[in-house]
Amino acid sequence: MPPPPGGYIPPGAGYAAQRTDGLAIAALVIGIVSIVCSIVCFGIILGPTAAIMGFISRQRIATSGGMMGGGMLALVGLILGVVGFVASVGWFFFVIVSGALNNPGATPSP
Repeated sequence: MPPPPGGYIPPGAGYAAQRTDGLAIAALVIGIVSIVCSIVCFGIILGPTAAIMGFISRQRIATSGGMMGGGMLALVGLILGVVGFVASVGWFFFVIVSGALNNPGATPSP
């Protein structure tokens, strides 16, 4: 087989493969856990954590010059973190209000 013509560079030769940012993966995982655990109010802690990690990861990916990927993972982690936080806060207030309304001893009697 003859050698390739001069100036020919096989695809991928000399270039590092794009790697997924680990912070984007962590943001996605913590965002999922924040939604799953929003019933026990862990989303109040995990939601902002996922959102901050997703935001930082998106900045790192944007400034990497194409060397890092995972922008969509970071965005989904950020969104899931916000949703987990909102769901957890909503659940917290729902439990407080329903407990106050269903507990006759909590309201003063005339």
